[in-house]
Amino acid sequence: MTVIGYKVNTTESASNSVIENVADQDLGNPASPQSAEVKFREFLEIRGEKLTAPRRVLVHHIFSSHKHFDADELVAELHVTQSNVSRSTVYRTLRLLVESGLLREFRLANRSVYEHDFGYPSHDHLHCTQCDAIVEFRNDQIRQIREQTAQEHGFRAEAHRFVVEGICQECQRKSSRQRRRLDLI
Repeated sequence: MTVIGYKVNTTESASNSVIENVADQDLGNPASPQSAEVKFREFLEIRGEKLTAPRRVLVHHIFSSHKHFDADELVAELHVTQSNVSRSTVYRTLRLLVESGLLREFRLANRSVYEHDFGYPSHDHLHCTQCDAIVEFRNDQIRQIREQTAQEHGFRAEAHRFVVEGICQECQRKSSRQRRRLDLI
């Protein structure tokens, strides 16, 4: 398995996510805020809705960087930047962004996490259950198994979600250091 993409470390403060590139190659370039706005505007027009100023702020904020986030982190980040976007607008707009195909939502432990979907290739995740770090990776064998299994069952695969839950190397090191300290007591 080749790990490529980004490692997202969520610190104890929900609003302080940090993105680190973990490989020489990444998974591609996420959509720009402008292209995401155009697609979202088209989606809303089909539904008879408008791209309001708060929705525009959200799209630009979300697509100005690539990271995994939950709704509470987004609300906290917007509060720091003094944006006048209400919590309810954030939740409603996230739902619309998922419906439009701009964002993907998936569950990690006890929370829903969002990531870019539009303009970003299919990939899978490793999730540290201790520090909430998320590592994106691509594995052609997983895709081949998906296609083969779908074909065997007469199914057309459009997507899949694969999340490996475990403990990252950094948390393993911390845990072993802590155990050694306890053994000395």
